[in-house]
Amino acid sequence: MKTTPSVEIKSGTQDEIEGGAKKLAGAIKSDAGKVLGSHGLEVRGEQEHAEGIVQKRTGEIKKSLGK
Repeated sequence: MKTTPSVEIKSGTQDEIEGGAKKLAGAIKSDAGKVLGSHGLEVRGEQEHAEGIVQKRTGEIKKSLGK
């Protein structure tokens, strides 16, 4: 008997919340990297911040489409 793997699709609200948290965490890491002089931490923070913006926007779009 074959089973299909379940695919979890996040709700728009969940994406918005997680994206906002990721955006904030990234901003904190980026600022910490600047203060500590750690270019690597600063870059990782900026990347996480950008990922958070995309995820939050995805959630907003999902909500506007009723998902």
